[in-house]
Amino acid sequence: MPWGIRPASSSSIKNPSARTVLSVDEKNTLLIVEDDLDIADMLNAYFRGQGYEVLTVNWGEDGVRACQTNLPQLVILDIRLPDIDGFEVAKRLRENRRTRDIPIIFLTEKRERSDRLRGLELRADDYITKPFDIQELRLRVQNAIARAARTSLTDPVTQLPQAGLVDEQLEASLKQRNQTLLLISLRNLDRFREVYGIVAADDLLRATARMLLETLRLHNVNDGFVGQFDRANFIILAPASDGAALTEKIRKHIEQSFSYFYSEEDRAKGRFDEKGLTLNIHQLQAAAFAQQGLLPLKAELGKLAQLRPS
Repeated sequence: MPWGIRPASSSSIKNPSARTVLSVDEKNTLLIVEDDLDIADMLNAYFRGQGYEVLTVNWGEDGVRACQTNLPQLVILDIRLPDIDGFEVAKRLRENRRTRDIPIIFLTEKRERSDRLRGLELRADDYITKPFDIQELRLRVQNAIARAARTSLTDPVTQLPQAGLVDEQLEASLKQRNQTLLLISLRNLDRFREVYGIVAADDLLRATARMLLETLRLHNVNDGFVGQFDRANFIILAPASDGAALTEKIRKHIEQSFSYFYSEEDRAKGRFDEKGLTLNIHQLQAAAFAQQGLLPLKAELGKLAQLRPS
């Protein structure tokens, strides 16, 4: 038995049929960053038996690279590593847009209050000291992944519904003949991001989302829906009678506000006169896809999102 681990009951490890094991297409991936080879091997074997895909590395730099290459659902991270420590690994993951929201559980022999506080400052989801109970770790991993999954239903930047929540609304709209669907595409966002950076681009997306919500409120659309279709595309579901008016108001008020996101110097020089921020708005009836279903509707929205204004 490797040091630093309190054993679970033998039945919980040796009898896979006593547990609920995820099907292959539902497997979550764990990344274990642990330099103690005995502990790393034990965690690898145990969590594979629990139905997870498991990646194991023994160095901090390798952990950072592994996260960026194969995005895991959760990282189990030791603090004492041969190169950079676990705190530095967590810091780099939090600074990277792609990896910043991955749940992290610190697993370490460091018990000092200052270490726990430092872990929490890095938005660690949990902090477990050795020796640890393997079943308790399993439950903490399971709970952290579940929390992250719930959070992923809203966009981390705009806080608008996305993914499954958008799919639910689109599927319901297939049966609503008196409802219009607007696809609002923000054009030249990549160009804006290249010039002003990720933070400014996120501010722009956040502001656009707020303006869309405010437009529905001012138009007294109480039963409308605003969601994030993907990074630069939004959808609105509203009564069919409001479609044309909403399109006009969105284009008028939001496009006019874009110039305020440019620097004074860039406005004066006309730097974005040719490839400036614009909106492309498509209006359609989701009910026209009632016979085909949700996937063809989403495919059509994807095609429209790629179209350039004529």
